[in-house]
Amino acid sequence: MSTTTSEKHGFQAEIQQLLDLVVHSLYTDREIFLRELVSNASDAMEKLRHLESTEKDIQDSGLPLEVTISADQEAGTLTIQDRGIGMTREELVENLGTIAHSGTKAFLQSMKESGSTPAGMIGQFGVGFYSAFMVADEVQVFTRSWRKDGEGWVWISDGKTGYEMESAEGLERGTKIVLKLKEDQKEYAEEYRIKHLVETYSNFVGFPVMVDGKRVNEIEALWLKNKSEISEEEYKAFYQFQAKAFDEPQYRLHFAADAPISINALLFVPSENPERMGFGKVDGGVALYCKKVLIDADPKGLLPEWLRFMKGVIDSADLPLNISRESMQDSALVRKIGQVIVKRVLKMFEKEASGDPEKWQAFYKKFDRFFKEGIATDFAHREALAKLLRFESSMTEAGKLTGLVDYLTRAKEGQEVIYYLVGSNRDQIEASPYLEGFRKRGLEVVYFTDAVDEYVVDSLGDFDGKKLVSIAKSGVDLEDAELDGEALSEEETQSLCEFLKAEFGDRVTQVAAGKRLVDSPVVALTPEDAMTPQMRAMMKAMDENFSDEVKVELEINPRHEIVRKLAAAKDAEPEVAKLVAGQLLDNALMAAGLLEDARETVKRMNALMAKALGS
Repeated sequence: MSTTTSEKHGFQAEIQQLLDLVVHSLYTDREIFLRELVSNASDAMEKLRHLESTEKDIQDSGLPLEVTISADQEAGTLTIQDRGIGMTREELVENLGTIAHSGTKAFLQSMKESGSTPAGMIGQFGVGFYSAFMVADEVQVFTRSWRKDGEGWVWISDGKTGYEMESAEGLERGTKIVLKLKEDQKEYAEEYRIKHLVETYSNFVGFPVMVDGKRVNEIEALWLKNKSEISEEEYKAFYQFQAKAFDEPQYRLHFAADAPISINALLFVPSENPERMGFGKVDGGVALYCKKVLIDADPKGLLPEWLRFMKGVIDSADLPLNISRESMQDSALVRKIGQVIVKRVLKMFEKEASGDPEKWQAFYKKFDRFFKEGIATDFAHREALAKLLRFESSMTEAGKLTGLVDYLTRAKEGQEVIYYLVGSNRDQIEASPYLEGFRKRGLEVVYFTDAVDEYVVDSLGDFDGKKLVSIAKSGVDLEDAELDGEALSEEETQSLCEFLKAEFGDRVTQVAAGKRLVDSPVVALTPEDAMTPQMRAMMKAMDENFSDEVKVELEINPRHEIVRKLAAAKDAEPEVAKLVAGQLLDNALMAAGLLEDARETVKRMNALMAKALGS
């Protein structure tokens, strides 16, 4: 290659200030310079590919369309070369001499005016190019236009005062950029470092990216392909590459949308949950791309926190990017993308849950906490998330799960509420007296056994217009049912209730006969706004000084043998009656999980045993 006389040019008056802004302010991470240069190279070849369909006389038409990157550690240089459209002298001045000008923008505008727009444009050449000065003391641009009569040129600048240009002979079509790296940026002449940057930011560029003669970007941008063209093995390989995972995806969502915004998405649901296995809170795994170039590997605010287990790619050509491509200018647009994605994901989950219930239940048991977190934190999608909840109930076999939608299909005619009970496990719930009246009447009760379920119920409140009601709370109204056994008369019942209330004092708010009990003598009911025992235990574990004295309502079963005999003993044997009454209350509090100090219970039990033995 030979050159002719050099010509010097000064930058525009504001260039010094603008360059300083680019180099020191607009980019927060120096390593993205390579992303910008590779993107520009891809744009140049995309332009050429488009021209090949309309132009015949193209310089060096047999050259392969690829990006080649090489480094010279000894000289401290990094070279990025493409076989794209190249530039004329005038285009060099226009694109590189005026920092705010964008060659790609101008090209796209001309294509738009002519009625055709190439799909693969990703760069803003006159802007991202200058990120090179973050790592280089000097940048040389060797270029030759695609036109047969085009000349070769070299553009040289230190990014400070201006630039020099010379004509150059012996150049092939395209552009070669040589960076003379700063002394403290020599790491970018290391092959492993270059490969890492390409794999991180430019892995899905639509042309081969060669580093020291070897192709680095071998994984295709599957999200832009038609689903019918992709095999299950390709999907699996892409998931494992993108998510850095070893498991297979449980579910997959691959779709394209043009309205209300252009989106191509390929999302995966893992089959294993690291958080469940004790690895701590996982980071978001859905990356945001713009036309195959990485914008953000974990964009904050794009998807709600409860979807952090999702993996994959969202690509939108509509993103209005700032000069660095590191943050979106319009956060409302990002939220709009997120809303579209969340609706699609929830629709997919609902379809999968109904289409293959057993597969969904197996998945749900591993990932249920994410959906419950969503109900507690994501008001906009609470109802849709509630449809995905699964739980055991009084009408399911042990280990089998059901949902709220199915619950309502089994509800009694006219039933306006959804009954539930919180407990530590199924056996503990089914041993409690609260279920007796509901079983007798064939009313289904949801079993919530997870430590966080109380938060979920409080956050949800109702489902499909039906209020969720705890059967351990007072105020639950049940219809009359035919019950076995002779009951106390109304007068005897009233007298016993008055005796018990006087005996218990302010330990109870009320003593009354009710309709819940079938086999148990008494049950303790808590106020509707009271914490459950599980919540109280959790609060106490977090704060040893926590105090929440609960006053219960005692409901008695006037048909139970103990209750009927107690009604007679209160007058005939008042001392024994008081011991039995106290023990009944403590038994009820124990069943409700509300008895914190059993010392008096033990003393009373000893006294009762002594009475029974005739002492």
